[in-house]
Amino acid sequence: MRIGFIAISGLRVCDDTLLRLGLSFPSLAGRAEQIEALPSLGLLTLAGMTPSRIEVEYLEVRDVDRESLPTRFDAVALSTLTATSKEAYRLARRFRAEGILVILGGLHATLVPEEAARHVDCVVVGEGEPVWMELLRDLEAGRLKPRYDARGRGPFDLARAPMPRFELLEKDRYPRFTIQTQRGCPLSCDFCAASMRLSPVFRNKPVAKVVAEIRRIKELFQHPFIEFADDNTFSNKRHGRELVEGIAGEGVSWFTESDVSLADDEDLVRMMRDAGCRQVLIGFESPRFDTLDGVETRSNWKARRTTRYLEAIERIQKHGIAVNGCFILGMDGDTVASFDDLFRFVRDSGLHDVQITYLTPFPGTPLHQRLSEEGRLLVEEASERCTLFDINFEPSHMSVGDLREGYLKLLSQLYSEEQVQARRRNFRLHLRQRVRSARPAAAPPAREQSASPRPKG
Repeated sequence: MRIGFIAISGLRVCDDTLLRLGLSFPSLAGRAEQIEALPSLGLLTLAGMTPSRIEVEYLEVRDVDRESLPTRFDAVALSTLTATSKEAYRLARRFRAEGILVILGGLHATLVPEEAARHVDCVVVGEGEPVWMELLRDLEAGRLKPRYDARGRGPFDLARAPMPRFELLEKDRYPRFTIQTQRGCPLSCDFCAASMRLSPVFRNKPVAKVVAEIRRIKELFQHPFIEFADDNTFSNKRHGRELVEGIAGEGVSWFTESDVSLADDEDLVRMMRDAGCRQVLIGFESPRFDTLDGVETRSNWKARRTTRYLEAIERIQKHGIAVNGCFILGMDGDTVASFDDLFRFVRDSGLHDVQITYLTPFPGTPLHQRLSEEGRLLVEEASERCTLFDINFEPSHMSVGDLREGYLKLLSQLYSEEQVQARRRNFRLHLRQRVRSARPAAAPPAREQSASPRPKG
């Protein structure tokens, strides 16, 4: 038995004008290249669970219609984002025409399993680990079922997580490697289409397993840079401290994502810096309360934090960790004035990096359901537009044209050479101030030390 684990790679944007504009800015193009080169951790993890009697191979496909089709497999497990789901379906059709069984899982398959089932032999709904061994036994016995649903089996215990098969990756192809330290998120934003949709239960991976994965990557690749593939790495501060203490001696540089509450614990931020953290991505979404009001559906937590955004950015960056602030344009409450408001906020905040995207109604999310019910989706089934950089909805307080025009203008402003360099200078200033403040006070000159009368004796 031979299984191919196949990921569809590459950044997708439908708006050609935006694509050309974005790639004209070096900082944007560089981050796009990093994202495109990240391997599929989900597939590598399932490969790590697969018994040695089954041969496995990891491949990436960029152009599903033009690249030659590998036909040496009995079955393939596909990984796709929503934006590339139609490409995945076309790739599945090609494999099935060759008599190769196709298995599809992950976020998109979980959000719309009925749609996925029309194109593949088997759909995995929810987390893959709880059902993978059963699926393999059925596959070997020739009785593969059309669906394996992990949602009724409880959340997967990350203490049982297998070692991903990092050795399947090509040498010198990947500048960054992904590791997962937790799964889920304690927040519940209506637009979110991340791991919380696989399983709503938030949990952490034991630190010893994370360290073992880092060491395995270090065995295989020189000077690896690690991206923690988490939704919210430091939402659990106790586990966060244990994690940072565990990786402090590994000598790796790393990037992660967290919420703004990270700034509440400056001691943890210092520990992160000393343990190799170079940048943290934070989803601010908007600096305006009225825009964020109700987005986080459990406690309105994000909206209540907006007044502390500037202080939070300052607290983190003064310790030498760059903040990549992420903002969403087009949310209910946004107006044509929101673009200038956001530009001023980014300029005044001193953020090192910034990312702006459109509000994106991913299928299967509460946002998609609400906009569909309100008749505000431009196209009901437009998965190819779920790129974060394409519009598929009618904004509440402006036109689609206003949203696109304002976004393109803001993109040009934020990523102009002048603004990028200004943000970098500001961050370097923080670093110099930190170094100066860390130096011990100089001893006073010798004359001052002896200026007072000597004791008699």
